[in-house]
Amino acid sequence: MSVPYETAYEPPESPEPHSPEEHLERLLGRALNSFDLPDEVIGRLESALAHDSSLHSAHHSAGLHRETYRHTWLLADASVLTLWELVHNTTPGSAPTYEVYADEEEAGVATSRLPLPPDPPPCGRPVMLQLPADSGPSHAYSPDNSADHARRLLRRAENAEDRPGEDIARLLRAAFAHQITQAFGRPGLSGEARLSFSLYEHAFLLFDGGEISLWEVEHTLTPDGRHMCEVYATEDAARAAMERRATGAAPGQ
Repeated sequence: MSVPYETAYEPPESPEPHSPEEHLERLLGRALNSFDLPDEVIGRLESALAHDSSLHSAHHSAGLHRETYRHTWLLADASVLTLWELVHNTTPGSAPTYEVYADEEEAGVATSRLPLPPDPPPCGRPVMLQLPADSGPSHAYSPDNSADHARRLLRRAENAEDRPGEDIARLLRAAFAHQITQAFGRPGLSGEARLSFSLYEHAFLLFDGGEISLWEVEHTLTPDGRHMCEVYATEDAARAAMERRATGAAPGQ
């Protein structure tokens, strides 16, 4: 049977807290294929400042089991590096075998060779962050390649002049969970314009507990009617851009 993603993460060894260096040493020490990891990956991990581990997927059936764990490190240069650990047994009741991969696709190929059904579609386990009462409502974050999601969001933004800068992009490299919610346009926008716009908040949770939100405006008010994506650092800036578009003014005016 499949094990729900909501199952709490239980690491293969003692759950007692340990440093990023100790965590990496244990991970590599138990993996049969650790020598296959690129030297560049090992070298980068020497500057790890913090780490996080979570259960990505699992299957248990007729005495056989297979779990995939995601181990993520925050590095000194503010980048994030992820290793994928595959834990399985080949015969019912046998001792677990550990494998580690630097690429999710490689881990998936290794998983597909095992005598168990393929993984169900991934979905993150919500992580609730309780904020002070005067900070507004909390977000239900889902860990799911959040740093890469932020990178792709900024890359597709077409408002080159006023989209978030490199300082925000650098901070978002430390994002490990995020939530996307849809907001509504201002009542002052015309009904036709309101149908043409969508406004989304992409809220990110960082390793240090901080939060950053990006505001994405999608609209079809383009000469050829295609969808256009713009990204802003604040909600006010995003709504102002919507109003400029709705009134026919050019961005930046």
